[in-house]
Amino acid sequence: MARRLSQDPAEWKAKATILERDGLPRIDPMMGARYWPAVLAYWNRRYGLSAAAAMSPDGMENLNAL
Repeated sequence: MARRLSQDPAEWKAKATILERDGLPRIDPMMGARYWPAVLAYWNRRYGLSAAAAMSPDGMENLNAL
């Protein structure tokens, strides 16, 4: 992720923590990474290039809830 955003990997972790408070998608626990289209949508919103808000997963599915 850091390389894709032209950031130093050693500094990216601290920056990502701060940006997550502003809406940067968190690391998906199942996949172990951030969903890149959601990250791109975050940056587009941050710089005023999109009005659509990306949603993050709200947790594991519970198919027995019905």
